Amino acid sequence: LPSSRSYRGLTLVLTFLSYTSYHLSRKPISIVKSQLHPNCSALGPNPHNDSNSSTWCSWAPFDGDNYKELFGALDNAFLVAYAIGMFISGIFGERLPLRYYLSGGMVLSGLFTALFGLGYFWDIHVLWYFIVVQVCNGLVQTTGWPAVVACIGNWFGKGKRGLIMGIWNSHTSVGNILGSLIAGAWVSSAWGLSFVVPGIIITTVGIICFFFLVEYPEDVDCSPPLHHVMTTSEKDPEAVTSNEGPLSLSGQSSVDHSNKGTAEEPEAISFLGALRIPGVVEFSLCLLFAKLVSYTFLYWLPLYIVNVAHFGAKEAGDLSTLFDVGGILGGIFAGLISDYTGGRATTCCVMLVIAAPVLFLYNHVGQNGIGTSIAMLIICGALVNGPYALITTAVSADLGTHESLKGNAKALSTVTAIIDGTGSIGAALGPLLAGLISPTGWNNVFYMLIAADVLACLLLARVVVKEARGWCGYMARQRGYVAP
Repeated sequence: LPSSRSYRGLTLVLTFLSYTSYHLSRKPISIVKSQLHPNCSALGPNPHNDSNSSTWCSWAPFDGDNYKELFGALDNAFLVAYAIGMFISGIFGERLPLRYYLSGGMVLSGLFTALFGLGYFWDIHVLWYFIVVQVCNGLVQTTGWPAVVACIGNWFGKGKRGLIMGIWNSHTSVGNILGSLIAGAWVSSAWGLSFVVPGIIITTVGIICFFFLVEYPEDVDCSPPLHHVMTTSEKDPEAVTSNEGPLSLSGQSSVDHSNKGTAEEPEAISFLGALRIPGVVEFSLCLLFAKLVSYTFLYWLPLYIVNVAHFGAKEAGDLSTLFDVGGILGGIFAGLISDYTGGRATTCCVMLVIAAPVLFLYNHVGQNGIGTSIAMLIICGALVNGPYALITTAVSADLGTHESLKGNAKALSTVTAIIDGTGSIGAALGPLLAGLISPTGWNNVFYMLIAADVLACLLLARVVVKEARGWCGYMARQRGYVAP
């Protein structure tokens, strides 16, 4: 129906804006770090005591020599809380209305994002305040991904799900870019606004979703499902042709009256029940290592470019955005190929296999000229983020509506939370390992990333073999050979 298509498009736009605002609110911390501990000596002598201290303009408690460790504590406070909260978030998401759950999470995310920035206006200089805000923000931000993937999975079938979600998943990069631009507008004048403004944006989008987001296609269809009408007509033909129609005066269908016990809404799946769905464990562990590689690039790529290519900080930041551009292309390409072949795991595995030697080449020859650097960054972004995007979107939606669930749609949010929660462990682990390994040389960091890619590929081996057997069986049937 045209109205159904309109609501489907509205759901796609609203969920895109929702997760764009989630990533928009996560980005300011990486922009503001340079303002919390700048090079004060470049600004001249200290106007307060005429000394030439190099930290007089820094924001306490980040004005000491251990500022890098404190910044790392802020990052890990958010990432670890996010990883832990994600496993719990999906359980609540299956048992609460998605519209309320998503909207409430966005309003709380806006609150805690703004509270970090208000530390500037309230002149707060204690570390525990910023740590607590980061932990709370990491927990409430887990409401976003299970809810938006569940909404998309409810509205879009498996036919073109990979391509649609590959395009839709560009919200991550769009949010990162917008977050950088918005935070950069106030970082030098009043860095608190770099958090307050994104907090207001995500809160506003959350309120819009509360009023306009439609969770299920059935919510916009006033007539009962077709199979209910057919069942009623078979049992009682007059029930369809009566003046009252299939609905009685109480608003309930005749099927609901006659089959009250069998028409009850299915219960939400348990955590262990979701783990038993074929493929959930394999894809979750694969995403752990794939997200480890992606987030290591996210947090360390600008510094790597500065140290190896000897670019300035601004040039390195601008160049690093090409990795996100490649990620958009990789997500779309992975979704398109997996839709055409029907092999989600095989698509991920092939891209991961190719990514390993490409990472090696980028580390050794990727800085030989600006043209080579641009090309290699885009290719690396596509191969690294392609499998990551495919698993977190189309694969999560497929597993959340797996045939073993027998039509029970109450598993989508839990499955999504398990997969992304496991991946978030890698997101927290990757930057931490890079920080520990980088003093020994950047080559060792890339060897760690290549090893993670290989492990991610190996963890999908069983699913890839299953898909290959399915293709062989299909080809045999096409040739006329039927197994006994």
